[in-house]
Amino acid sequence: MEHLLDNPAWNALCSGNNSLSNGNQFAKYFSPDVSPFTGLPAATVENFQHLHEITPVDGPFGLMTPVKVDFPQPWKMLREMDIVQMVCENPIERPMANQAEIIPLTEQNVPEMLALTKLTNPGPFLRRTIEMGHYRGIFKEGKLVAMAGQRLNPVPYAEISAVCTHPDHLGKGYAAQLLLDQIRRIKAARQIPFLNALTTNIRAIKLYESIGFTVRKEIFISIFQKAER
Repeated sequence: MEHLLDNPAWNALCSGNNSLSNGNQFAKYFSPDVSPFTGLPAATVENFQHLHEITPVDGPFGLMTPVKVDFPQPWKMLREMDIVQMVCENPIERPMANQAEIIPLTEQNVPEMLALTKLTNPGPFLRRTIEMGHYRGIFKEGKLVAMAGQRLNPVPYAEISAVCTHPDHLGKGYAAQLLLDQIRRIKAARQIPFLNALTTNIRAIKLYESIGFTVRKEIFISIFQKAER
């Protein structure tokens, strides 16, 4: 049987992210102001056609797959990214020299969250991405300087996402603290943390490994849009 994380967006849209899901049994998608990710039960020409018919905007969209996909007309692929998918079954707690206070983030914080993610580019973060859940951050002198939250939730797996730190506050251990905070929350909910990292992002991969994440497999994220007929 296919592993849930081989098709994480589809399985998330059918389970833990169902309240944010649009679509039908052939194709699903998040609202454009929540996330660009779409899901298909299988990358068939017929399912791509269903997706084309039901999505209200031209894109861009994102699709996670365990193998590379040839996009049929009327779709056009814009970019493909090689990703390592990592899972944390046994987190490694480690002492932190300077523990920072971690604060739940709300809709009032969205402007700061948008500014921080635009500066640091941890992946797509939009006006309603916060609704995917459990965003928490670190503030210094009243300003948001680091954050992390949850994105895809293909039960029983929960993805940690938007892990980012303002460039002026790097090297203080904030990312590790936020990651461990998210891991504890996910474990307390009897779920399993996972995340995705670009294969080229060696620094991030080493950080994730240092707190207990292991590579499950390589997957691909395709960015695509509707093509002109």
